[in-house]
Amino acid sequence: MADTPISEMNFETAMAELEKVVGQLESSQVALEESIKLYDRGAELKKHCAVKLKEAEEKIAQITLGADGNPAGLKPFEG
Repeated sequence: MADTPISEMNFETAMAELEKVVGQLESSQVALEESIKLYDRGAELKKHCAVKLKEAEEKIAQITLGADGNPAGLKPFEG
C-alpha cells in the first residue's frame, strides 16, 4: 500500500491504487489481517474516486453552450 494520504491523491493515482488493491485481494495471496487493511483502504479509495468524479461532473455541467452548440463560457459554480 502506498503511504500517500488518499486526500492528496488525484483521481488517476487513486484509481490506479484501487486497481492494485483489488488485484491483491483477488489473488488470495494475502493474510487475513492484511486483507482487512487492504479492503479498508480500497473502500476509502473508492469513496475518494467517487467524490473526484462528482466534482468533475459538476464542473462540466457548468459549461454553457452558445447558439452554435460550441462552449461559450462557464456558469458560476453553485456548490
